[in-house]
Amino acid sequence: MKKSCENFRYLEEEGPNQDLTFKFYSDGTLTIIDNRAEEVITPNDLKGASMDFYVRRRIAFIKNKLIAAQQKYA
Repeated sequence: MKKSCENFRYLEEEGPNQDLTFKFYSDGTLTIIDNRAEEVITPNDLKGASMDFYVRRRIAFIKNKLIAAQQKYA
């Protein structure tokens, strides 16, 4: 089974000027890439606005999965 992926780029203008790419995979896994340092980071490394962005995207991702499951089995 092929995993699909949703990519989101987050550019922070204030503070540390973070440039992050969030990859949400269909199986629920997540990869966060710090584009400036070119390394993978964890959600624990996020602070402030980047953490807020992650939480909002994660909630939207979960809601979409629930809606899809409801429609599939309705």
